[in-house]
Amino acid sequence: MSFEIDVARRLGEVEVALSLVAGPGLTVLFGPSGVGKTSVLNMVAGLLRPDRGRIVVNGRVLFDAATRIDLSPEARRAGYVFQEPRLFPHRRVRGNLLYGASDEYGLAPVAAMLGIGHLLDRWPRTLSGGEARRVAIGRALLRDPAFLLLDEPLSSLDRARRDEIMAAIERVRDAAGLPILMVTHDPEEAERLATRIIRV
Repeated sequence: MSFEIDVARRLGEVEVALSLVAGPGLTVLFGPSGVGKTSVLNMVAGLLRPDRGRIVVNGRVLFDAATRIDLSPEARRAGYVFQEPRLFPHRRVRGNLLYGASDEYGLAPVAAMLGIGHLLDRWPRTLSGGEARRVAIGRALLRDPAFLLLDEPLSSLDRARRDEIMAAIERVRDAAGLPILMVTHDPEEAERLATRIIRV
């Protein structure tokens, strides 16, 4: 099993709670904005501590309130792609991709898989929205993650860029061999990309 998540966290007047067990592939958390999908990703990543529950990925316990296990974000080895690419403006694409990577060994195959090899010497400010998203996905992959978290990776993109990123995510899903947890409120994205859909 890839993801075993049973968590709850009160945020103001709202309690965000989710329980799921999902096997390998790409699991989509699908639902309207504001129901706590991103908060669940942040709990899995270790950026937000649940009030109670348990998080297990690939058989490894990341959080367990009962036994007081709470691994740091670094120890969890999540590859997190946020809604915005968050590229470093002072680093070229190559430097962004290799930030946090242990070496350059995986750069060429990841760049080829995402179709960004020709962008390596470009500055982030010269990239289109779709190119920047692909670079952000590549940076997450090159950190040798145990799993991927994708938070609305197609938001604010036009149709052509959305198709480009969906194709890139399909390649990652099929080739990288990593469990992926993705948030979206778009039914087309969910139907095309998901191995399974969890309605939130």
